[in-house]
Amino acid sequence: MKVLVLHGPNLNLLGQREPEVYGTRTLDQINEDIQVLASQLGFEVDFFQSNQEGVLIDRIHRGIGHYQWIILNPGALTHYSYALRDAVAGAGIPTIEVHLSAIQAREEFRSRSVIAPVCLGQISGFGATSYLLALYAIFEESTRGK
Repeated sequence: MKVLVLHGPNLNLLGQREPEVYGTRTLDQINEDIQVLASQLGFEVDFFQSNQEGVLIDRIHRGIGHYQWIILNPGALTHYSYALRDAVAGAGIPTIEVHLSAIQAREEFRSRSVIAPVCLGQISGFGATSYLLALYAIFEESTRGK
């Protein structure tokens, strides 16, 4: 099973950007944790980060027929990117939206996701563990009914 982990804008600054909100772990450290758990669950995982909406959309499009799942942290694109939403919907790859912080408990503009309605689910508020919870959800979904 191949999983694509997509990190959106400003996530390359993790570890230094607002650590009281996003924690102190860097993106590389988070990716390492994801890689370890993915291997334990028998998944192959690829990582990609971009600060550009169109580049993320292109990466989703290139994933069609290649990945069985996407874990997506769209960053601030969560709240307004209908283009990213449409890419997720159009790709037909089951997607789990993740966030480090509890977006519903933050500023009003952050409380709504335009992407969540086209995802299988959303996990937020557990810091870097949100990504690991998404992997467990994929494992559960992929073994259901077997």
